[in-house]
Amino acid sequence: MRRKLYVLLLSAALLLLGAAPAARAAENGEWAVYPAAARLGERPYFFLTADPGTTLRDRVTVANKTTAPLTFRLYGADAYNTERDGGFALRTVQEEQTGTGAWIVPERSAVTVPPRSAVTVPFTLTVPADADPGDHPGALVALDERITPGGGGAVALGVQRAVGARVYLKVNGPAVPALAVEDVTLDQDRPLVPGTRTGTALLTYTLHNRGNVTLNPRVVLRAEGLFGRSLLDRELVQVPSELLPRQRIRLTERWIGSPQLDWGEVTLTATAEDVRESVGVSFLALPWLFAAALLLGAAGGLTGWRIRRRRARGGH
Repeated sequence: MRRKLYVLLLSAALLLLGAAPAARAAENGEWAVYPAAARLGERPYFFLTADPGTTLRDRVTVANKTTAPLTFRLYGADAYNTERDGGFALRTVQEEQTGTGAWIVPERSAVTVPPRSAVTVPFTLTVPADADPGDHPGALVALDERITPGGGGAVALGVQRAVGARVYLKVNGPAVPALAVEDVTLDQDRPLVPGTRTGTALLTYTLHNRGNVTLNPRVVLRAEGLFGRSLLDRELVQVPSELLPRQRIRLTERWIGSPQLDWGEVTLTATAEDVRESVGVSFLALPWLFAAALLLGAAGGLTGWRIRRRRARGGH
C-alpha cells in the first residue's frame, strides 16, 4: 500500500508543479528545484540541445524553505503523459528510466540542505551515440525519502513527496512531427420519450503523437446532421498543452444537446505544427419509442402481408 500511494502522490505532485514552459520554478511550499542561474527564476526549466554521443554539464539547485534541515535523493526521471488527462508526469525512482532520466547523473545522489538555504549540485547528461533525434523530456527530481503517515483506519498508509525541475532535451537530427486520432467512439443517451429531457452523447478518442517532437495539439469537434445541417462546431478545451513524443492518451468529450432524431456524422480534427488529422464517425439518433413503433409497424405489415398471401393461395 505504501508503494502504491507513493506512486500516485508523486505523480500528482510533479504534474501540478508548472503546467507549461515559461512557468516559475517547481516547488511545493517546503522545497524548490530549479536550474542554477545568476538570478532566481531566470531559468525555470532546463532547455538543452545536444548531438548524439555528447555530454552536457549543468547544475541544479535545491532550496529548503523550512526551518529544519532536509535530505533529498536526487535522480533523473523520464517524462510521460498521464492516461487520465494527458498531464505532464514523471517516472518514479523505482521505475526503469530509458531516456533523459537514464542519461542524467548528478554529482551527488543525496543532498542535505540546511534550513532557509539552497544547495547547488552539478550533473552530467550523456546522450548515447545511437539516441533517436527529437525531443526527450524529463526532469531532475529531489525526493524526500521520509515516509509520512497518512490516512487512518486499520490499514497504515505512507506518503513520500518529490519535486522535479523539468528538462526539455532536444537531440539534433531530423524533426518528424506526426499526429493521429484513433479509436473514435460515440455513445448516445437519448430519452425514452423525445423532448422529455436533453439528449447527450459521449465522444471518446485517442490522441497519438507518432512523431519525435513535442506537440501542442488543437482539436475541433464538428457534427453534421441529415442533409449537411451543422449541429456542432467547437474547439475542445480538455486537450493537453503538451503531447510528448510517442505518447497516446485517451480523452472524452460530452456533447450536451445531441439530436434525438437525426442521421449524420461527427468529425474530430486535430492540428499541431504542420500536421493535420481528421477522423469521422457516423451516428443514427432514433428515439426508442419511435424505433419500437417502426418495428411494430413493420412486424404488423409483414404479418398482414403473409395473411393476405395465404388467403390468396387458399382462394385458388
